[in-house]
Amino acid sequence: MKKYKHIFFDLDHTLYDFERSTFETLSELCDKYNLTDKGIPVFKYFYNRYLEINDRFWGQYRKGKIEKPFLNVERFHVTFQEFGIDDRDFAGKFATEYVENAPLKNTLFPGAHETLEYLQDKYILHLITNGFEEVQEKKLNTTGLRKYFKTITTSEEAGVKKPDPAIFHYALSKAGAVPEESLMIGDNLEVDILGAKNVGMDQMFFNIEKTPHNGKITFEISELIEIRGLL
Repeated sequence: MKKYKHIFFDLDHTLYDFERSTFETLSELCDKYNLTDKGIPVFKYFYNRYLEINDRFWGQYRKGKIEKPFLNVERFHVTFQEFGIDDRDFAGKFATEYVENAPLKNTLFPGAHETLEYLQDKYILHLITNGFEEVQEKKLNTTGLRKYFKTITTSEEAGVKKPDPAIFHYALSKAGAVPEESLMIGDNLEVDILGAKNVGMDQMFFNIEKTPHNGKITFEISELIEIRGLL
């Protein structure tokens, strides 16, 4: 089997269970502000709608169509509007508390620590993330993941976002790595997998939902623990 020297990980949805963190944090904030009496009778409906709207805004953010401050507030403002709460000041306050509290959730996918401990004895580990820099740093400290990674590349530092080839080249240069000796592990076919493939890196698709696809990928897993049998 091909010998890699460098393993690059995505963070959210790959090592860090972003959905569980979001669910727990939003549930707590909805209780705090008693939103069930203000137009959100069923939290699950609000949560599912927020995920859809958040994904849409993040897609625009990745393409450079909107800026971080707008994304941070407007994703909540638009969601609240759908439930009859049209108050952008409140959306801003809610957004601030969400960004402060969500990264403090220790919500890793099963096997994250065990897998990284196994890999760090064999490879040099790195992280490439599109997430907000200050938020991702909190997550890494809260979860104890920071110690595993030699380099951490954020889209804010690189000035571009995955799947732009420039962020992968930036991360490779920062790591002192070349594509032929590197593997990218992530959950998003377009952002992580195709992005890595386009710069000549091998890829491992973390397909936790086992979603059917036609992509040609070096490796595919549905649980992190499977990595130990492949690398």
